[in-house]
Amino acid sequence: MPPRYRAENVGSFLRPPELLQARRDFANEKLSAELLHAAEDAAILMTLEGQRRAGLPILTDGELRRGSWLTDMADAVNGFVSDKVIMYWRGPGGGAEGSTAQVVGGKLRKARKLTGHELPFLKEHAAGPFKITLPSPSNFMIASYKPGISDKFYKSHAELLDELVEFTRDEVRWLVKEGVTYIQFDAPYYSHYLDPKQREHIRAAGYDPDEEFDRSIEGDNSVLKEIPRASVTVSAHVCRGNSRSRWYTAGGYDAIAERLFGRLDVDTFLLEYDSDRAGGFEPLRLVPRGKSVVLGLITTKEPQLESQQSLRRRIDEAARYIPLENLAISTQCGFASVAAGNLLSLDDQWRKLDLVVDTSRKVWG
Repeated sequence: MPPRYRAENVGSFLRPPELLQARRDFANEKLSAELLHAAEDAAILMTLEGQRRAGLPILTDGELRRGSWLTDMADAVNGFVSDKVIMYWRGPGGGAEGSTAQVVGGKLRKARKLTGHELPFLKEHAAGPFKITLPSPSNFMIASYKPGISDKFYKSHAELLDELVEFTRDEVRWLVKEGVTYIQFDAPYYSHYLDPKQREHIRAAGYDPDEEFDRSIEGDNSVLKEIPRASVTVSAHVCRGNSRSRWYTAGGYDAIAERLFGRLDVDTFLLEYDSDRAGGFEPLRLVPRGKSVVLGLITTKEPQLESQQSLRRRIDEAARYIPLENLAISTQCGFASVAAGNLLSLDDQWRKLDLVVDTSRKVWG
């Protein structure tokens, strides 16, 4: 059985200023691809060292080679175009803005592995357990399907999902073959099905949100079937939006808890619980015996450090509904789901991570 980790970061880390400048120079054709890659390597080594220094038991490369958490799909698959689906952000500088995902504008063809440019360096330099993060296929039903463009090639969300499932299943097979022992699927669009406003948007687009949610779980589950669960941990992160400290969904897990926890075939759920927008812990009573929940109690959206006393009290509250041994703690999301990052400093980031690890040790030993 794979090990259980009591402290995690969801995935992404802030890009150092040098890497952000290198990306700007590359975009303006002032820097070669080779030099950009070298800048990414240097930033990843710094990020790995920061995680080791904090004592984090499971590492990531910080998603530092990505433009955002899900852009590895369009980078590796031909058929996406530069058009965007509009998202409605709330929080600092909120408003209507195009998603970082690209729109499907042609028949999709996988040109390379999604993480083929990430895994070798991480395997070589992690010097310990690490996880690979992937966008779940169901994300793109909302983030990349635009009527008038996508429906010329895929008549429905379901057709698009079937195609993306095959690409992701191929990726997972390769990751397992390469010896990866922890795969995290990021599924923020599951939170659309618990938010009343987002459910109305789905209905206005001509879809039934409950049917779409069921289809999402079915599609994502089909990717997980072949993973050897005795040796590979599979988790899902349910996000509520995380771009420049903004968010886009709100509501407790109650509306989707029974189907999400009971039917999504993962070992671990990473759930955001850093604000009142997430509701209470009561839905955790529906998590099946043997599955784990990582409580995202420490926000990455602002620099203020949480009280450890408050964190331990909230863990105790959650343990009323699910055994303490089935819980862990994490940041609510990554620090930089998009390359520009959230509104806090690198020093703030490492203080937050120190708090995650120190709290986990005091609670679980």
